[in-house]
Amino acid sequence: MYEIENVLRDYAWGSTTAIASLLGREESGRPEAELWIGAHPDSPSVAHVPEDGTATPLDALVASDPEHFLGTESVTRFGPRLPFLAKILAAAQPLSLQVHPSLEQARAGFARENAEGLAANAPNRNYRDDNHKPEMIFALTPFEALCGFRPAAETRNILAHVAAAFDEAGGDVPPLIGSLLGDLASTDEGAGLRAAFERLITGGGSVSDDTALVVAALVSGAPLAPYEAELNTVISLNEKYPGDPGVLISLLLNRISLAPGEAVYLPAGNVHAYLHGLGVEVMASSDNVLRGGLTPKFVDVPELLRTIDFRPVAVPMLPAERTELDQEVFRPPFEEFQLQRIELAPDAGPVPLAQAGAAVVIVVAGNIYLDSPKGDLQLSRGGSAFLAAAEAPVNVHPVAGSTVPALAFAVTTGLR
Repeated sequence: MYEIENVLRDYAWGSTTAIASLLGREESGRPEAELWIGAHPDSPSVAHVPEDGTATPLDALVASDPEHFLGTESVTRFGPRLPFLAKILAAAQPLSLQVHPSLEQARAGFARENAEGLAANAPNRNYRDDNHKPEMIFALTPFEALCGFRPAAETRNILAHVAAAFDEAGGDVPPLIGSLLGDLASTDEGAGLRAAFERLITGGGSVSDDTALVVAALVSGAPLAPYEAELNTVISLNEKYPGDPGVLISLLLNRISLAPGEAVYLPAGNVHAYLHGLGVEVMASSDNVLRGGLTPKFVDVPELLRTIDFRPVAVPMLPAERTELDQEVFRPPFEEFQLQRIELAPDAGPVPLAQAGAAVVIVVAGNIYLDSPKGDLQLSRGGSAFLAAAEAPVNVHPVAGSTVPALAFAVTTGLR
């Protein structure tokens, strides 16, 4: 077991207080968007090697003996790299609308861009690696997001409500609203959603102009009920990205509010955007993102359209499973990762760590004690560790003498 230090990413949308408050440390004074916990080569955690006191990047440590650190099954299935990346994510402002490719798309796209000679850090590069990036988010606070396409009829109802507000005010309905209503009336629901999305993402100045008219009507007193969440989202997104196509694309998507303790998973092709909140995010170890709005960054519309799954979906909620060992585990339908929530009262007995291959652990409240037949490690609030596959089985205990509950999260593979 290795205590690790993790890399903080200071993207502009990050909260200046949430991660520091969660982990019990001083604020940095900068936006703190993501704390990366893992071995991704862009920002690997640093492992403190107890044998000699050295500090080693986690990706280098894993590469030194993949079978020991990852386990034979993980190496066979995913190769000699840690297959997951965990993050503490703190969104004070909306992230970009985005979608992640399938494994086949990632492999083909990465090879194609390499053949074209695109630099690894080129701003117009879509594929930073050859891996897919399914993910999940577990809410630590109330968490707001857009996630997947809602049924076309639901968006039609919202747009019809907006059109009626213009009629009641004696104004002309923006032509874009009528066009979107027509698109979404298609008998092929997926084709209708694609047509509406493509109209917005490629519409340029006319979309920007009509978005401004819609937002002006909403902020000047047009009734929002019964669509307050959706229409307030339009208003707030336009404040940050005026006229951006993503402002009205938001109406095509499920608008979700997660309570603390709830989780959703996001497969390939799912258009989504995190809007606000603090959570534990887990994903396959990749940095492949195709953006679709709400960003000044590169948007490759043709590749975006090839990547999106335009079928409407129910919100992909991910309930906890309680195992026969009394472990609380969130298992999305991906083999790369699963998340375990570990809550321990001061007088609680040990909880077995759900571990299949390597694991990482982070403590967000109290203190815990990890022990295995090969070693032990104590972690306090804000502390984290990397556990080699060879370390299993590991039990998680409250620290003797503790007076407050402990709360930790552990990530391992989803291999069974």
